[in-house]
Amino acid sequence: MTAPLPLVFDAPRRGMPPRHLADLDADGRRAAMEALGLPKFRADQIARQYYGRLQADPEQMTDLPEAMRAKVAEALFPPLLTAVRHIACDDGSTRKTLWKANDGTLLESVLMRYPDRATLCISSQAGCGMACPFCATGQAGLTRNLSTAEIVDQVRSAAAALRDGEVAGGPGRLSNIVFMGMGEPLANYRRVVSAVRRITSPSPDGFGISQRNVVVSTVGLAPAIRKLADEDLSVTLAVSLHTPDDELRDTLVPVNNRWPVAEVLDAARYYADKSGRRVSIEYALIRDINDQPWRADMLGKKLHKTLGSRVHVNVIPLNPTPGSKWDAAPKPVEREFVRRVNEAGVPCTVRDTRGQEIAAACGQLAAEG
Repeated sequence: MTAPLPLVFDAPRRGMPPRHLADLDADGRRAAMEALGLPKFRADQIARQYYGRLQADPEQMTDLPEAMRAKVAEALFPPLLTAVRHIACDDGSTRKTLWKANDGTLLESVLMRYPDRATLCISSQAGCGMACPFCATGQAGLTRNLSTAEIVDQVRSAAAALRDGEVAGGPGRLSNIVFMGMGEPLANYRRVVSAVRRITSPSPDGFGISQRNVVVSTVGLAPAIRKLADEDLSVTLAVSLHTPDDELRDTLVPVNNRWPVAEVLDAARYYADKSGRRVSIEYALIRDINDQPWRADMLGKKLHKTLGSRVHVNVIPLNPTPGSKWDAAPKPVEREFVRRVNEAGVPCTVRDTRGQEIAAACGQLAAEG
């Protein structure tokens, strides 16, 4: 029997690291300066170092008086994430990083470089409490939420690595962010929304990445989807649906027992209406489980009826984890599934699965630790 899912979307700060600059908005930064007895203009100065120059060590912030740096470091730059190791594949264009937080918690991010963009897949929780049986992260359970700063610093680190030419292809710029790493982003709602604002605001308030280049995924927490719609953001919502029928989805995505398919799609339509953005439907294709032609037909029909032209289906070839009974659908079955969804008038493509040999693809983030 599946363990009961938490009723709250946003757990308290218990177990969170100490306050960091990236946890604070502009008013919070100015208040922090005042508490340190420093002029308020230092708040934007320090923020420009962090967000604009990607500098997280106050000792290297040369526009700060030397006598001030240790005080700023102690108050606003506690240790957050330490890289345990980097693993590269795809000729060096994909890099997975295993991070250790200050309390020993492990989490991961994956940087993927393409000819026209560089995408970072980030974690919003350590582990995941959604208990989807085909996902290694879900089976590991939830350790804790990540703080806003722990989410944001994954982005800063990747942006600095690209700028400094640490990833194959020479110096570059981080352009896209997907909340598709460890965790259910909308179960850490407040911190994820704060992180989105830091990621997308221009310096000194953030990194200035376009909201249209940010994807926030969810397994279908319908009330939180509606709440996100009311934030007036223009990020892309990605719903991990995985099957169009409640009977199977109750097993594949246990949160469906609380918010069934119709309610999830209705919330997705509300998001599309409010944001003007097309919703992405994620569908991990699993051999003999959810890959039947009739499910493709049902998926296309439901999506066309509910979302019309404001939807796109990403079929994801399942990447089985060691010892798992779940396996990817054969390629001919995959092609037929995609054809049928397209035939229903819903755009459907197969997602590129980068990083398979380093366990970096969908559902594998926690499999090898």
